[in-house]
Amino acid sequence: MIFKKVVMQGYSLDPHPGANVAGRHFAVVYSPRKKRDRFPSTTVTVYESKEEAIAEQDHDSKMYAAEVIGPAKSSEGFMIFYLVEWFD
Repeated sequence: MIFKKVVMQGYSLDPHPGANVAGRHFAVVYSPRKKRDRFPSTTVTVYESKEEAIAEQDHDSKMYAAEVIGPAKSSEGFMIFYLVEWFD
C-alpha cells in the first residue's frame, strides 16, 4: 500500500498506519463548488469503496465522490475532512 503525505495550509496529515491522526476514506461530499479543500464532517458521507462512492454521487444535488482524509479537529473545534482528490 502506498501512503501519500497530505499537507493542507501548514498542517500535515500523515496517513501512515502508525500515526493515529486521521483515516483515508472514499466518500460523497456535498460541495456547492469544487474549489474547497476541506469540508465539515456533516457534509461528508463515508463509503466502504471507491465504486460505492461513485455510484452514490449526484452532480445535480452537488454531491461528489472523492477520496478524503479525516475526520480531524479544526482549529475552530469542528470535525473536518480534507480533500485528497475528486473522482470525476
